[in-house]
Amino acid sequence: MREGDCTSLAKVGKRKFLNFVFADAWAQEEKAEEEEPDVEFKPVVHLTEKVETKTNEELEEQTFKMRAKLFKFDRESREWKERGTGDVRLLKHKENGKTRLVMRRDKTLKVCANHYVVPDMKLSPNVGSDRSWVWNAAADVSEGEPEAQTLAIRFANSENANLFKEAFIKSQQENEALFKASAD
Repeated sequence: MREGDCTSLAKVGKRKFLNFVFADAWAQEEKAEEEEPDVEFKPVVHLTEKVETKTNEELEEQTFKMRAKLFKFDRESREWKERGTGDVRLLKHKENGKTRLVMRRDKTLKVCANHYVVPDMKLSPNVGSDRSWVWNAAADVSEGEPEAQTLAIRFANSENANLFKEAFIKSQQENEALFKASAD
């Protein structure tokens, strides 16, 4: 027998051995896949209590809702800073009838605008955009204490911006009558 014949025979034997080993492993693996484990998970803590969060919007009726992006003017840096993206809403109180503007950020639901729509506010178009409005809020309480803010709001298109303007002006007119009546 020549030397080359032994090595080729050894290679053939090695291949057959490996095929036998792997075929056996594959058969065992297929058997394991066919058997489904019976596993049950039981919760550590049962969540049966419902937590109610008060938003102070329970006594209010929504008169307007539209998705928008809100900006505030930073007087120190003299530039617009993004306040948040979400639904801007006009909420009319069911008892006293006064309307306020409330906007919450999408994911965190943190308030980024919260003030009454008062007659002194002048809604003016933002420079260079037909889908954006600017106004001054004398007492925005979204960050806790009332403070004067210059706010800008931008909508997806000019139709949405005009719908907001109409609802805003209507709310101003309704609030003007209510504020005059409460002052007398």
